[in-house]
Amino acid sequence: MPKVRIVTDSAVLLDPKTLRELDITIMPLTIRLGNEVFREGVDISAQQFLERLRQPGTYPRIEPPTAGDFIRLYESVGAQGDIILSLHHSRRLSKTVRAAEEAAAALVGRQKIEVIDTETISYGQGILARAAARAAAAGEDLAGIIRLVRGMIPRVYAVFFSDTLDYLEHTGRIGPAQSILGTMLQIKPILVMEDGEIIPMEKVRSHEEAVEKLYEFIAEFSEVEELVVLRNPYFDNVPLLLERLKELFPTQNIPVYTYGPSLAAHIGPYAVGAVIYEGL
Repeated sequence: MPKVRIVTDSAVLLDPKTLRELDITIMPLTIRLGNEVFREGVDISAQQFLERLRQPGTYPRIEPPTAGDFIRLYESVGAQGDIILSLHHSRRLSKTVRAAEEAAAALVGRQKIEVIDTETISYGQGILARAAARAAAAGEDLAGIIRLVRGMIPRVYAVFFSDTLDYLEHTGRIGPAQSILGTMLQIKPILVMEDGEIIPMEKVRSHEEAVEKLYEFIAEFSEVEELVVLRNPYFDNVPLLLERLKELFPTQNIPVYTYGPSLAAHIGPYAVGAVIYEGL
């Protein structure tokens, strides 16, 4: 009986041990930083990347794989006739999903491949890829895994505070005039994932106010199955946020992870946030 194999991309945030144990295959994205080119998760670590972004005026460009890249990966992964479920970060953030869909269409009749837009990125994407891989390892068929993942997508939430407006301007989420005015007034954005897009939700003027807004967003959830904090190594208010969250969820394990290049390209190197998986 063919096995369902799980493929995702390097925008995902999962620890190497989980990737190995669950046999999840990663398609690397390409990062261009000035004249340098890196494969995400291969040539540069998350912390090294964030350190590079601290240089003024340094904006990365994340380039998706081509359909040809996906075809070669799918042919390798599915060489034994296995079925492939390919889960990728939101199509509103890059053309990765489109490239995967084009590759799957090109292989129709030779391989069974289904592509899902997770409508999220980073650890949220990881929650879905991990659940799919566990279901596949348990012998669930493709239709069952797809139902599982699609049922989980609306219950994955992400909220961030970014200490700069530069990246919102650079990615076109706000205009130059808004960026200049916001910088002059020392306004910082609170961002949320909504329908696969990262959008400004509120504005704050201090790190302390940002922590309070993040806390208030998370406190709206009465049932939290999983909660993680995403941070850069330079944001010094993470202990305060964790302290507040521990009061709210005293029995909850709340890991802290450094977010990766793909997310940093959208929210910048000075950010902190949380990913929430809402229980039923």
